[in-house]
Amino acid sequence: MRISLNWLRELVEIKLSPKELAETLTMAGFEVEEIEDRRTWANGVVIGKVLERQPHPNADKLSVCQVDIGADEILNIVCGAANVKADIYVPVATTGTYLPNIDLKIKPAKLRGVPSQGMICSLKELGLPTDVDGIHIFTQENLPLGSDVRPLLGLDDVILDLTATANRADALSIVGVAREVAALTGGKLSISQPGEVSIPKNAGNLALKIADTQACPAYIGTVIESVKIAPSPEWLQQRLRAAGVRPISNVVDITNYVLLEWGQPLHAFDSDRLQSLTNGENLTIGVRFATAGESLKTLDGQTRTLASQNLLITANDKPVALAGVMGGQETEVHEGTQSLVLEAALFDSVAIRRSSRSAGLRSEASGRYERGVNRAELEIANRRALSLISELASGIIVQQEIADTRPDPSTWSRSIELRLDRVNQILGPIELEEDMGELQEQDVERVLTALGCQLTPSGEDTTHQRTWSVSVPPYRYRDLEREIDLIEEIARLYGYNKFCDTLPEKAEAGYLPLDQELIRKLRAFLRAEGLTELIHYSLVKPGEDRNIVLSNPLFAEYSALRTDLISGLVDAFQYNLEQGNGALNGFEIGQIFWQEEDGLEETEALAGIVGGDRTLGKWSKSGQEQPLTWFEAKGILESVFRQLSLEIEFQPDRRDDRLHPGRTASLWIRGNRLGIFGQLHPQLRREKGLPDSVYVFQLDLNVVLDSLEQDEILTPAFQPYSTYPASDRDIAFFAPVKVSVTELEKAITQAGKDLLESVELFDEYRGENVPEGQRSLAFRLIYRASDRTLTEAEVEPVHNKVREALVEKFGVNLRS
Repeated sequence: MRISLNWLRELVEIKLSPKELAETLTMAGFEVEEIEDRRTWANGVVIGKVLERQPHPNADKLSVCQVDIGADEILNIVCGAANVKADIYVPVATTGTYLPNIDLKIKPAKLRGVPSQGMICSLKELGLPTDVDGIHIFTQENLPLGSDVRPLLGLDDVILDLTATANRADALSIVGVAREVAALTGGKLSISQPGEVSIPKNAGNLALKIADTQACPAYIGTVIESVKIAPSPEWLQQRLRAAGVRPISNVVDITNYVLLEWGQPLHAFDSDRLQSLTNGENLTIGVRFATAGESLKTLDGQTRTLASQNLLITANDKPVALAGVMGGQETEVHEGTQSLVLEAALFDSVAIRRSSRSAGLRSEASGRYERGVNRAELEIANRRALSLISELASGIIVQQEIADTRPDPSTWSRSIELRLDRVNQILGPIELEEDMGELQEQDVERVLTALGCQLTPSGEDTTHQRTWSVSVPPYRYRDLEREIDLIEEIARLYGYNKFCDTLPEKAEAGYLPLDQELIRKLRAFLRAEGLTELIHYSLVKPGEDRNIVLSNPLFAEYSALRTDLISGLVDAFQYNLEQGNGALNGFEIGQIFWQEEDGLEETEALAGIVGGDRTLGKWSKSGQEQPLTWFEAKGILESVFRQLSLEIEFQPDRRDDRLHPGRTASLWIRGNRLGIFGQLHPQLRREKGLPDSVYVFQLDLNVVLDSLEQDEILTPAFQPYSTYPASDRDIAFFAPVKVSVTELEKAITQAGKDLLESVELFDEYRGENVPEGQRSLAFRLIYRASDRTLTEAEVEPVHNKVREALVEKFGVNLRS
């Protein structure tokens, strides 16, 4: 918003220079984007009178003028304007004057052989907009020659281009800015209230019909007759130009002036044109939302197709204006207007925002309604406009109708409890002359009182600190709602730069938490095995057991939280195959969610999928695929866990119907279930069109991290290599099929733990000469001591102990 300092000085005492005031406002949250010092535009331009005008002897379009500027000497000035003539008062730029808007310095010159001692100026050359093609001619009589032209043209002014934040609707008016300046600088406020306007009691032909009182809580319609449309007086035009508004006529200019002064949008309808649309004597002004198919030609000349979001002003139910946005062209005030209906109304900010956006139209009025117009000053702005119309347009008020559903005026303010200790707790210490301190009671009271708040001490709290009950003025009702809002105002007006700024005493080096370091290692080991990390949405289709379904999904396909990671990996594998990218070998770390009887649960999981032919050089196999075996896939996991120094047990498992019942294992660490690993079920594989062997796994990441956080893993102890040779023994036997190799290895390790270094299965056989229900297994056992070479006498007793343990525990039939 453009603020004229001359206008502002009429409302508030200003002791600061324009630059200092701009800095003060900016520091208080009202950014001043530009300071437009108009005093420099016509510095050295004075009032002159053209005494005589003669045609130029050597140029048809030039004139030679004798101009009196009140000096000892009459100036000879060559002028090219067609409207120059004798006996007129004009602005004259004297020799040495610099005109910044046209970047010209006036110097003595000769034009076509005739000397010229200055320049008669147009308004454009002085930086002012004008429709006149030629020099400016003052309409006043008997002007003092040689006096400064700037007061006459409104160029003795400075304009501040100020931006208010979205929550400060009250600052979109000169009155609001004056209040803010008074609070910031301590200047005396001089905002005069417009006097009462005489409203006749007799009934007229105007009636109001507000269909939606929530969208329009208050509407004042005033009928004014005997209006004389004419140009506005110069002072009014100058103030509008300073604010960036083009003067049109006295009535329209008055509505724009009140908008700028009080922040209350107004609109004037031509009463006769409204009447002509109604086809009747009675006129009913209504407010309602549009219906599909209606249209309205607005003041900008565009015919707009209306939507149900558009709030309308109607005359006998016919649209005549977009409420709070722009009037209609059919009922606008024109040169022949003789009677008016002046609208002063309050509209709901949400309704106007939607209407403006739907129509693709923004205006000064809609910008204010969207932020919230002060409901307590509607009558003040209306009286101001009516008094100006009576004064400047000779209007006579004949009727006024009011539709008001606003709440009781006693509710237009609110009381907020404010605690002094909370103020200091939020804002911190302030800088005193030689030390630091806290805000005192008088500081808080001074700042809030300057804002127009009323403070009533309400005693002390439990910490013996002062508390107040703060009554907020109506014009800040939308902005000041809570205690923290008052604290913000205290900081803003007291001065942010007066608070101590502190930094941390010492910066510490950053580090990753242990779990993040371990997860990074885990990712690196999985990538080293040839798996690509994948990321899927946590949202999936509903329908799974124990699903958590969203109450407000964006799409039906993404309306539930995933209960595992395997389903997403299988779909990704299928998609890559269908796109011709081959088998997908990847892993994913992410959250999974499920529903329990006592509430919702979530955890972090690690899952992976491998399949297809992982070998290179298919030419060596004549292009034939070599499917991944169960043990090769299992070896990928074992390799990762071996690098993490974790010992994993595999136990048969048949609980997941998506996996092959004979090729699925559950994974365990130290008695804790870790997860599952297995081959996809053949039926699922055929449905998805996947290769012969695809393997998946899913692990509980928290169990993995808990196991990795053991001290012996985080800080492994050094174990030297033995420099002595090993002694190996083979052992072969028939064992029941139901006995797993893992159980056998555990028994062998436990029996030979003193000297046994490693156990390795190197042969399995089922078939001829093997008893039914059994299999032939052969293990190689490596014995070694770290301090000596073992003898036969030392190895044999331990080996016999292993044989005995196998027979005793599992009933095996030894073959060697």
